Amino acid sequence: MRKVKDKRNEDALPAEPEAYFESLFPQDPELERIAETIRERGMPEISVEPAYGRLLTMLAASIGAAAALEIGALGGYSGVCLARGLAPGGKLTSLELKPEYAELAQANLAAAGFGDRVEMLVGSAAESLAKLAAEGRTFDFFFIDADKENYPLYLEWAIRLARPGALIAADNTLLRGRTLNPDKTGPAVRAVREFNRIIARDERLIGTHLPSFDGLALATVKRA
Repeated sequence: MRKVKDKRNEDALPAEPEAYFESLFPQDPELERIAETIRERGMPEISVEPAYGRLLTMLAASIGAAAALEIGALGGYSGVCLARGLAPGGKLTSLELKPEYAELAQANLAAAGFGDRVEMLVGSAAESLAKLAAEGRTFDFFFIDADKENYPLYLEWAIRLARPGALIAADNTLLRGRTLNPDKTGPAVRAVREFNRIIARDERLIGTHLPSFDGLALATVKRA
């Protein structure tokens, strides 16, 4: 017997694919709380989208990530998503330029129960990355969500610091449409376009791009 569609429910569905799929998931109280602290501080509301936050958790868990590196902490939203996917005893190292952002991120991670699993390094990410390399540190998961002009540099550091088979994710690869606009030629746009090309073509990587929301790049560092 053919089922008759409920026209009222069909009309109520969101029109946009992202909004439809997002409507299927319940709100996450912990992440909502973090988003509210970001608003209260007057910080930019540019945390990773909830759907991509769930993806970060899932990917980190799928590889049993024991050491994750985040470039750009903001208020700790993505940090919590990453920490949720870590293997037991796993650690998150988070790099943040601004002390006030790092302070809030650390507080929010602690409130979420991850305070003892996070190392927060404050200052220039490039300098922190060089320091980590000098210490012989390596990681199996990377999330890049910081100043766009340095995306190619951060990607190169991620490859250098990667354990074989490590995963790399990077947010905002569409720059709210500027990446696709030929009239936009500023430093950030040029850098992200170059970053996107590297993800697609670098022989050290197996990469792909997700076009939803503001774009997310994903890559695996090939095993030797």
